[in-house]
Amino acid sequence: MLIDLTGRTALVTGSTQGIGAAIAVGLARAGARVAINGRGRESVDAAVARLGREVPEAGFLPAPGDISTDEGAARVLDAVPHVDILVNNLGIFGARPALDIDDAEWRRYFEVNVLTAVRMTRGYLPGMRERAWGRVLNITSDSAIAIPAEMIHYGMSKTALLAVSRGFAKEAAGSGVTVNAVIAGPTHTGGIEDFVYELVDRALPWDRAQREFMRVYRPQSLIQRLIEPEEIAHMVVYLSSPFASATTGGALRVDGGYVDSILP
Repeated sequence: MLIDLTGRTALVTGSTQGIGAAIAVGLARAGARVAINGRGRESVDAAVARLGREVPEAGFLPAPGDISTDEGAARVLDAVPHVDILVNNLGIFGARPALDIDDAEWRRYFEVNVLTAVRMTRGYLPGMRERAWGRVLNITSDSAIAIPAEMIHYGMSKTALLAVSRGFAKEAAGSGVTVNAVIAGPTHTGGIEDFVYELVDRALPWDRAQREFMRVYRPQSLIQRLIEPEEIAHMVVYLSSPFASATTGGALRVDGGYVDSILP
C-alpha cells in the first residue's frame, strides 16, 4: 500500500521524542510537511534538526508552545495556522498510590492529557471542515481500558480521551474529516530499558530481557515484547491517509493484544 501525503500539513503535539517523534518521521516519509511541537524553542529546534537528518527530504516546521495553556496553544496556532492532519500525542504519566493523588494532580492529568487535545481540535477542526478534508488522531493507551491500579489518574485521562474522540467524530460527521483514537500498548520509549532491567536480570541481552519482562509483568501481551514507536506510527500514517476515509469515531488498537477484549 503506497501512502502519499504530499501536499498535506501535519502537526504532532509532544513530538520532540518518543512516539511523537516516530509519528512525525512516519508522516514525513509519506510526504507530509510536519510541524514539531514541544514546550521550548530549544528542544523543538534540536528535534527539527535531528529529524531532518533522519528524513533529509522532509519539511519539518518548528511549532514550540506549551499547549496545556491557552497562551502556548495560541503560539502553536499562530506558527501553524492550518493543518490537514492533527495528531494529539502529548501526554504525561506516572505511578502514584490512588489515595495519595490530590486534587491538583487529578486536574493536571486532565489538563495535559485531555484538554490539550480538546484545545487543539477546537483550533483546527473548523478549518478542516471548511476544506472538506482532515484527520484528527488522539493517541491514547491500553490504560484507558485496563485501568492500572498504580496510576488510575492516568487511566482516567486516557479513558476520557476515548470519549473526546468519539464526540468530535460526531461533530465532524459528513464533513470529510475523520476523528479516531489510537490505543497504544506497552512501548519501547525513553527510559524503558532501565525500568525493565530494574525488574529482570541485567545479564540478559535486551531482546531476552524485554521478553522476560513482558512474560512476568505484562503477561496479557500476545506479542510478548514491547511495541516499537514506529509500529504505532504505521497505524497513524494509515489513518491519516485517503485509504482510511471510512474509518472514523473508532478506537484502533496497537497494543500487541494487551487488552483482553474484542472491542474496542
